[in-house]
Amino acid sequence: MAATPSTMLKLGTPAPDFDLPDTAGRRVRLADFAATPGLLVIFMCNHCPYVKHLRASLATVCREFHNRGLGVVGINSNDAEKYPADGPEQMRAEAAAAGYSFPYLYDATQAVAKAYRAACTPDFFLFDAGQRLVYRGQYDASRPGNTQAVTGSDLRAAVDALLAGRPLPTQQIPSLGCNIKWRPGNEPDYYG
Repeated sequence: MAATPSTMLKLGTPAPDFDLPDTAGRRVRLADFAATPGLLVIFMCNHCPYVKHLRASLATVCREFHNRGLGVVGINSNDAEKYPADGPEQMRAEAAAAGYSFPYLYDATQAVAKAYRAACTPDFFLFDAGQRLVYRGQYDASRPGNTQAVTGSDLRAAVDALLAGRPLPTQQIPSLGCNIKWRPGNEPDYYG
C-alpha cells in the first residue's frame, strides 16, 4: 500500500475559507467556527485503509475535543465519480456507522483541498482561536499493519496544548495515508 505524506503547510497560515455541504445538505462555513478556541480540519474519506484504521478512535477523540469546545470538521475531497464509495450518500452512512459527531463535508470541486494543500487521507490541520495553523501532523504513530496502538497521542497533545494556552511543538511528524483521489486533470502541483 503506497503512502502519501502531508505537505506540512507552513505554521501560522490562516485557515483557508470553506463553504461546503454536510451529509444532511446543510452548509457549513469556516466563519461558523469564529467563536471557538480552535478548529480541527480533517481531510478524510470512507474507503481509505488509513482512515479505517483509526476510525473508532477518531470518533471518540473528536467527540472529546468537541465537548471541550474545539470545532471539528471532516472534509472528503475524493473524486466520487471514480471512487463511488466516497460519494455523499455513502458519507452519510459512514458518519452514522462510525459515530462521527462532527460535520462531514463534501468538497465536490476539490478547491478546498487545494487551498489547504491537503495531500492524503487522513490529513489533520489544527487552527487556533485566530484561525492560524498551529499543528499539521500525524494522529499518532499507528499505521495499518504496524504494532503501534491507535491512541491519537500526537493530535491529543497538540489540542491539549492549544486549549491550555501552551506553545505547540514546531517539530511535527507528517500525517501519512492514501493520496487524495483527484479528478483527472485536477491534480495539484504541490505533490513532491
